[in-house]
Amino acid sequence: MIQVAQILFILSVLVILHEFGHYITAKMFKMRVEKFYLFMDVGFSLLKKKIGETEWGIGWLPLGGYVKISGMIDESMDEDQMKQEPQPWEFRSKPAWQRLIVMLGGIIVNILLAWFIYTMMFSTVGQKYISTEKIQKNGLAFGEVGQSVGFKNGDKIVSIDGALQPKFNWAVIDVLLSNEVIIDRSGTEVKLNLTDEQKGEILGSEGKNFIQPRISSIYIDSVTPKSEAAKAKLVKGDIIKSVNGNQFSYFDVFAEDLKKLKNDSINIVVERNSKLVNLRAKVNPEGKLGFIPKTKDKFDFQIINKLSFGEAVSAAVKESYQLLVYNVKQFKLILKPATGAYKQVKSPIGIARQLPDSWDWEFIWNFTALFSIGLAFMNLLPIPGLDGGHALFTIVEMVTGKKLSDKAAGYVQTGGMIFLLSLMALTFGKDIYQLILDKLAN
Repeated sequence: MIQVAQILFILSVLVILHEFGHYITAKMFKMRVEKFYLFMDVGFSLLKKKIGETEWGIGWLPLGGYVKISGMIDESMDEDQMKQEPQPWEFRSKPAWQRLIVMLGGIIVNILLAWFIYTMMFSTVGQKYISTEKIQKNGLAFGEVGQSVGFKNGDKIVSIDGALQPKFNWAVIDVLLSNEVIIDRSGTEVKLNLTDEQKGEILGSEGKNFIQPRISSIYIDSVTPKSEAAKAKLVKGDIIKSVNGNQFSYFDVFAEDLKKLKNDSINIVVERNSKLVNLRAKVNPEGKLGFIPKTKDKFDFQIINKLSFGEAVSAAVKESYQLLVYNVKQFKLILKPATGAYKQVKSPIGIARQLPDSWDWEFIWNFTALFSIGLAFMNLLPIPGLDGGHALFTIVEMVTGKKLSDKAAGYVQTGGMIFLLSLMALTFGKDIYQLILDKLAN
């Protein structure tokens, strides 16, 4: 329920401010705003109140929201109004440059919101990120797919397309968007050029988690019930020192050696409460014992830059711009069918499942800023039904001097809405299906 509350809060903030961008610019140019709704009021609304010329309300369907501006072909598809003679207060009666500003108003507010949030966060709790340099001090560990496409445990990333991203979370995304990755492998530089198919393998299985910090000690965090580890009396807090007399510097080396000992019995020496304990265990058919190792907390690799307000303003602009660039890069990845990245597009249900199950204001505001830039980028796309689609036709009008007829605009808007609703149905259906599968598995 906390995850649902968080996504509803984030969506509400973003939708209200995005639509306010359209509302305030429309009012600036003396256009009449008939409705301002959070969420969609298909058939009925949960709450509504008319103040002046505008009906303010909350719809029952949490799919965005809208403002209905007189004389504009939008989500309401109010064809009757468009058949009447244009009135001075209507959207269609205003100059093209004013209409363009109104259509871009929501996008502008989304970008300003991200800028504001980052400014406040950087000037209060500080600019925080996981350091690429710190996290790969002992090298990196890779999953099976990561290793199959050319990486090896212990590799260190030297550069990605000629540069090294200091923020690890973004560096991982850079790898998935890259043309060339240069790694340091035991002192030798190796070039990797991932194909779209290989990127698709990573995205379809391990995703952004295909790169992990290399664990330098084998510290047991939890033991799977009824596993071989449980039968051998391994417990949380044990530190494995050796197996059959062999010591291991890293967990990935230990895991690889276990795979060679499938179904074999082994002697394990663990450190427990500062004492060495000898245990006997059997390796299961998958080459595992059945425990989860403790990894370093992300805070061990975290950098915190305390910024003044002036520094925070500048850093927030840079952060917002970089996020916009990453949205463009990820969209390019989605457009490549071989990567299968389009399968990773998530609805609010899928996004909610990725949120923490406890209320964390710092995380929520950071996520809101991230989501706000994503919403701005999505609305910039020249797709009919989105702000970018409306803006494109207006720009063409400004250049050519020819305006799209109301009838043609209606057809275009209908086509765009059908496309967007179909996309929504697919993403929601996929995430609901995955949610049901996960519930059945539990």
